[in-house]
Amino acid sequence: MDPLLAAVDLGSNSFRLSIGRVVQQEGNAQIYAVDRLKESVRLAAGLDASNVLAEDAIERAIAVLHRYGERLAGFPEHSVRAVATNTFRVARNVSEFLPRAEKALGFPIEIIAGHEEARLIFSGVANELPPSPNRRLVIDIGGGSTEVIIGKGYEPQRLASLYMGCVSFTQRFFANGRITAARMEQAQLAARQELESISRQYRKAGWQEAYGSSGTAKGILAVLQDAGLSKKGITLDGMEKLKAQLVKDGKANVANLPGLKVSRAPVLAGGLAIMLAAFQELKIDVMLPGEGALRVGVLYDLLGRDLQHDKRDETARQFIKRYNTDARQAARVRQIALDLYRPLAIDEREKEAFAKTLGWAATLHEIGMSIAHADYHKHSAYILEHADMPGFSNDDQILLAWFALCHRGKLNKSKPQDITLAQWLTLLCLRLAVLLSRSRENLSTLPLKVKTQGGAIELAAKKSWLATHALSAYSLRAEAAEWRKNGFDFTLREV
Repeated sequence: MDPLLAAVDLGSNSFRLSIGRVVQQEGNAQIYAVDRLKESVRLAAGLDASNVLAEDAIERAIAVLHRYGERLAGFPEHSVRAVATNTFRVARNVSEFLPRAEKALGFPIEIIAGHEEARLIFSGVANELPPSPNRRLVIDIGGGSTEVIIGKGYEPQRLASLYMGCVSFTQRFFANGRITAARMEQAQLAARQELESISRQYRKAGWQEAYGSSGTAKGILAVLQDAGLSKKGITLDGMEKLKAQLVKDGKANVANLPGLKVSRAPVLAGGLAIMLAAFQELKIDVMLPGEGALRVGVLYDLLGRDLQHDKRDETARQFIKRYNTDARQAARVRQIALDLYRPLAIDEREKEAFAKTLGWAATLHEIGMSIAHADYHKHSAYILEHADMPGFSNDDQILLAWFALCHRGKLNKSKPQDITLAQWLTLLCLRLAVLLSRSRENLSTLPLKVKTQGGAIELAAKKSWLATHALSAYSLRAEAAEWRKNGFDFTLREV
């Protein structure tokens, strides 16, 4: 039985419990989520002016920890790590609160420093993103503190923990829930003042990708997208429009803000002010959501391993095993697809990225057969879009699911937005590879080539091979007709 690890993240706004299953294969280990619990506690709201934590806030926390303790019953102590963040750090009566909290949970609770929190946050985000040579900026706006990290690979290079959070700013500037232009301005100025201490060195270090890993970032993004204020990611323009709506309504009105959860509404203004300040001080253009954060970083810290490899390759290997896929057929389709793809005249940056996507799609296109052979491509697509796939982003999974859905049959199925010609060509190579591998036997030579010039696509097939493979010849002609039917300039030529 695969071992289980558990991470408990006791934040200033929410408490989270994550349980992961450790799967070992070929010397590598992967953590797959088994269970996740999250409860809004708003612990920071219980701090008074002297940083003494009120009894009612303590009781809210103890009640949640009792429930978490029940879920963790039977776990060995070395498999559980509970970390507490800013409110525990600043509460003057923490020495009285901590023993009660540990008794309720049933495990020791470690109060971590701001920099350690930042390190674990970056580890969690990095382990849930595809590998990249780029520097990454990660911002995590918690309830009582905000962590700002620049790192590369799995290693943080700059770490900062700032004393401001969505709960503490809500209490300070929006205590009665009323939002005005003056209050928002004061909150932004206060946040910019906190950020001034790091902004120059962070801008000098630079980054190529920015991610928001907190509930604040995800909450803002959900509203921006559902309200049509941003096409992709968090932007300064989108947040300014959101701020204007909040000021107009005078409060965070869930009815006027599609995508806003009721539990997030009370702290939205405080979190938005901090995020606006971060964009202004650090000159951020766009920010994408980062999964994992502190709880995932804690899990990988428990595992204690060095992940200098592409997690997506490991996930694909695990899926082959999990779904009892024909590994030889997967490898056969993958090789043919890549052989067809490599000579194509595609922008080199796109080509390299889509080659990896093509490899994973070819490897995993038959996993739906574990459910049923009939419509297996639909089952494969569902799994690839909805399963937990460590290392893959949501966008990665949506694209993989589309490849799986369209690797056979009609092309005019639902597709992700803004599919490029390069992605269509990638899909073509997958479809042709599946067609050529129908007998589930290896090919001695590749009987056709794909060429493209401008928007035109030409499929050159050996005449002698077509003459001796009637079914394949029929299928290739049907394939060409399907592409033409969908508006492509597509030619099948015998050579």
